[in-house]
Amino acid sequence: MKNIKIEVTLEELLLLTTLTSDQLFRREFIDPKMPGYKGDPAELAMGKDLVLRLKSMAREASGSPFIAASRRAPAAPVSANRNGVPDAV
Repeated sequence: MKNIKIEVTLEELLLLTTLTSDQLFRREFIDPKMPGYKGDPAELAMGKDLVLRLKSMAREASGSPFIAASRRAPAAPVSANRNGVPDAV
């Protein structure tokens, strides 16, 4: 297989890693529930390895062992309804 090189910023690498991880989650847990789905376990494994490599590259580029953690905004707190019980549990 031929290797290619691309240049991205750390923020772009983190975004790419997050998007790739989300797509793998979909392929592993959501798509199999769709009628007629035919998965490729080798492709899924290759994708997981790729995400690990991307996260490793992000940690290396940042100099921090924690930078590859998701940069998503934290979930908004669930407000309680009139009964004092959260609407979503």
